[in-house]
Amino acid sequence: MKLSEYLLSRAETRGYTWLVFLMTVCESIFLFIPPEVFMTPPIIANKKRAIPVVIAASLGSIVGGIIAYCIGLWLFDSVGIWIIENFASMEKFELAQNLFIRHGIFIIFLTAVTPVPYKLMAITAGFMGFPAVLFLGLSAVFRTGRFAIVGYLLWRFQERANTIVKKFFWPLTAAAILLAGFGIILMFFI
Repeated sequence: MKLSEYLLSRAETRGYTWLVFLMTVCESIFLFIPPEVFMTPPIIANKKRAIPVVIAASLGSIVGGIIAYCIGLWLFDSVGIWIIENFASMEKFELAQNLFIRHGIFIIFLTAVTPVPYKLMAITAGFMGFPAVLFLGLSAVFRTGRFAIVGYLLWRFQERANTIVKKFFWPLTAAAILLAGFGIILMFFI
């Protein structure tokens, strides 16, 4: 059995849905790997996994957003600064703070639906005392919408995606590793 087929078969299990949840929680706090990376394997392995995976990613994002918000609100001087210094920079945090002051709700929308670091904005929202219910409500709606769109597209084009992954597994894996490595290098040197 090829490695790609083995991984896709493992992605069909319920345990993988919990992994999507956990990794999305981590992505909302400190990881720089988009949740779509975790969502893709189970959906292209089995179309029936689309709804549970979207729900797991959405719930994980909400839980992670709550944790990141609380870090900004209550633990900024210890955990918040450590996360920012190790996974971004204080300059980026100050930029996020200024953007948040000027554009508030639009910035929540932007970070929820794009690869712009959601974690940085969640910590900033907590630090600035942005209303928690409004922040979490907007985040939940927009992040769930993002994951639902991705889930639908993967569900809709599952056969093509499955063929592409099986055919180009190693080049796609190498590209993902290179991009992750490049992101880590940028994170530490910029």
